[in-house]
Amino acid sequence: MNTPQKASIPVIKRLPKYYRYLRSLQADGITSISSRELASQMGTTASQVRQDFNCIGDVNGRQGIGYSVENLLSILESLLFGNGDRLPTILIGCGRLGKAKRLGAGRLGTAVSSFISRDTNGYKLIAAFDVAQSEVGKEISGIRIRHIDELEAFCEENKPKVAVLCVPRDGAQQVSGRLVDLGIEGFWNFSHYDLSVSYPDVVVENVHLGDSLMSLGYRLRNQE
Repeated sequence: MNTPQKASIPVIKRLPKYYRYLRSLQADGITSISSRELASQMGTTASQVRQDFNCIGDVNGRQGIGYSVENLLSILESLLFGNGDRLPTILIGCGRLGKAKRLGAGRLGTAVSSFISRDTNGYKLIAAFDVAQSEVGKEISGIRIRHIDELEAFCEENKPKVAVLCVPRDGAQQVSGRLVDLGIEGFWNFSHYDLSVSYPDVVVENVHLGDSLMSLGYRLRNQE
C-alpha cells in the first residue's frame, strides 16, 4: 500500500471532498461507484480520480462495477483520521479574536474547540490557553482554560502534537516559536500570520476565513 506521504498536496486537498461524497453515497445505500461518476461529482476527470486513488493505497476498481464505497471509505478514514489514534491537540486563544492586540482569540475558538472535540475527527483536545485572566478557569468544550504562562510546563509533561491558533496575527507571532520549540509538529492556523513561511519544516494548515468570500466575489464580478 502506498504511504500518504507520496500523495501530492493537491491530491491531499481533494481527499476530504472524496470522503464527504462517499459518506453521502454510503448513507444512501450505494455500494459501488465508477471513476466517471465520481469525477462528475468532483468536477474533475475520471483519469484524475484514478490517479488520485493510485496515490492513496490499494484501491482497485472492478470492470463494469467500479470502486467499492466501503473500501474507499476505509482507506480514506485511515489516512485522514488514523487507526483509532487521536492526535493530542491544544487550543491557543479562547477570548475575542482580534478585539484587542493580545493573545486572546474568540468565539471562533469556541466553535473550533467543539469541532475538534468530536471523536470522529482524529484529534483529542487536551488543553486550552489564553492570555486574558478573565478567561482563565472557564471551560471550553469541557476543557479548563489555562493561562498562557502554563504553556511550557504543560507541553513538557503532556507532549501535544498539534496546536490550533485562534489568535490575532501579533499573538501568533509571539507564541508560534515557543510552540515549535516545545515539540508541536502541526498547526491549524486561523491567524493572519503565515506560519508555513517562518517554519517550513512544520506541517501547517493556514485557514483564512475571508479567502473564500474574496474568491466568490471575484467569480461573481468577473463572469463573462
